[in-house]
Amino acid sequence: MNRTVRHLFVAAALVFAQQAAQMHALSHLKHDLIKAERGGKCIPPVSHPAEQCIAYHAVDSALPSLVAAIDLPRVTLPALAAVRLPLLFPPRIEFDSRAPPVLS
Repeated sequence: MNRTVRHLFVAAALVFAQQAAQMHALSHLKHDLIKAERGGKCIPPVSHPAEQCIAYHAVDSALPSLVAAIDLPRVTLPALAAVRLPLLFPPRIEFDSRAPPVLS
């Protein structure tokens, strides 16, 4: 029971963190539009500290690092025998660019 509650808590925290990161990205949208309109000149500063950007950037890697914590059941696939098909015609090499010249 304790493990299930812990997994649900991590999942809920991840969902809320991702939603907050999306809202943070949307707050940069106005700044990016002004930067595009003015060609990168006379741009007003972003209205929040850089630490907030760094904190939400850390949420980007939450899912790949969480994969190791989730223990999924292992499924083994049956081994298939290799099938070799016969060639009807041998391949014909018209031009081999790496071959040395015949008459040099």
